[in-house]
Amino acid sequence: MQGLMMDTPLLISSIAKHAEMFHGDREIVSVTMDNPRHRCTVSDVTTRARKLANALDKLGLDQGDRVATIAWNDYRHLEIYYGVSGAGYVCHTINPRLFPEQLVFIINHAEDRWIFTDLMFVPLLEKLLPQIPNVEGFVVMTDEAHMPETALPNAVCYETLIANESSDYTWPDLDERTASALCYTSGTTGDPKGVLYDHRSTVLHAYASVAPDVMNLSSSDCLLPVVPLFHVNAWGIPYSALITGAKLVFPGPKMGDGEALYELIESEEVNLALGVPTVWLGLLQYCEQAGKILNSLDRTVIGGAAVPRAMIEQFKKVHDVRAVQGWGMTEMSPLGTANSPKFGSESMSEDEQLDLATKAGRGIFGCELRIVDDEGTELPWDGVAYGALQVRGPWICSDYYKLEGSAGTHTEDGWFDTGDVATIDPRGYMAITDRTKDVIKSGGEWISSIELENTAMGHPAVAQAAVIGVSHPKWTERPLLIVVKAEGQDIEKEEMLAYFDGKVATWWIPNDVAFVDELPHTATGKVKKIELRKQFADYAFPD
Repeated sequence: MQGLMMDTPLLISSIAKHAEMFHGDREIVSVTMDNPRHRCTVSDVTTRARKLANALDKLGLDQGDRVATIAWNDYRHLEIYYGVSGAGYVCHTINPRLFPEQLVFIINHAEDRWIFTDLMFVPLLEKLLPQIPNVEGFVVMTDEAHMPETALPNAVCYETLIANESSDYTWPDLDERTASALCYTSGTTGDPKGVLYDHRSTVLHAYASVAPDVMNLSSSDCLLPVVPLFHVNAWGIPYSALITGAKLVFPGPKMGDGEALYELIESEEVNLALGVPTVWLGLLQYCEQAGKILNSLDRTVIGGAAVPRAMIEQFKKVHDVRAVQGWGMTEMSPLGTANSPKFGSESMSEDEQLDLATKAGRGIFGCELRIVDDEGTELPWDGVAYGALQVRGPWICSDYYKLEGSAGTHTEDGWFDTGDVATIDPRGYMAITDRTKDVIKSGGEWISSIELENTAMGHPAVAQAAVIGVSHPKWTERPLLIVVKAEGQDIEKEEMLAYFDGKVATWWIPNDVAFVDELPHTATGKVKKIELRKQFADYAFPD
């Protein structure tokens, strides 16, 4: 016997309708290439999204066609999110920081028919033109006053495109499993792989993310998403913010500018900011050098890479900001865990709470977790056993776009193999110890490169740190610590290695330290270990 409940589809357009009805007057602030501080409301954005949908329909697109964006975080990009997906097309967000050959592959593989681009990326697309012949036209996200001369074919100004369109638009009644958005992984090996989200997965993910133990969003919040809209849908913020009615502050091209971010946070009274560790490293360095305190900020959600204990501690002790670490992947929409305090943690000491905060967090309802050994046997949640981390749930990919199972990333019983090695403690807190391909196996035992990196980052003379395994004649592999010194700081190898004493197991301590000017990063801010292994391919430890 089935229940007697209405079967209304979970659609992205339903978020737009809800937001306009209940939060229409909530403000959206944007830094754009043509306006240093643009202000509008949720109602303005949803109205213009309907105008955009009308314009898209006239371009002769078919349902499911891909419409790409190469753009920063601002109100126009948000309008595209809703106008494209709501009308039944697929919003394909592209990371402009990728290598040109990756951009060409992604655009052609997705078969994008139109591309919406910020002014800044027009020259980039002009260079790529001979290699992306199937793109039918380009929309430059600006007004007529700032529209550039361009060689892009069928180039049209965004404001001109929607200016004469009606704001009356009936969002189509789509099947909730209709594809809504496409995002490609920025893998360090092989071609990028496409993850195709649908309306149902997107709405469920957004609904889960607003919970108190996840992002704890409400209409009283003011959010600064520094995580890009082109990076796995900005962790779902375009949807969750409109569900709750939170104010949005978009930094546009100022994402990596510590001073600009500080000014935005303070002037707009931002209380929640979201971004990767490298972004907050720049903000914290600016605050320290300028002698400033983050007054309005209450908490920050940090993901994309492991968060050093020193960063969590600096946020808390200097700025009274709670750093909430989260973990996920493009394949997971992306949220899988969030590090929220559990009942009973209030009795823990300050150091114990900081140690707990360095973990990736507890599983979010809707994302199941398990760790398995090499034979696929499930391992206990005892905080000791390490294994391959696997996940499943309604917002986790069942396959990659156009690969039809050939990626080999899913188990026979339906779990997605994340490629991470993790441990889970009895309270359900998960800690990533390594990527499968990055794990260091010394004398048959695993060493966590992430824990060594986080420990090294606690030294005031260290700006960035990475650890890789290097061949060793006796132990097979031993860890090499690679360090970027903090500005104006100096440290010798002996002092750096001595810093590990008492903080990690003695046999974990790296055998040597290499000092470099910078570390190679992926387009999403993660350290490219594969490049470091190439750089140190001929390295030999001292006798």
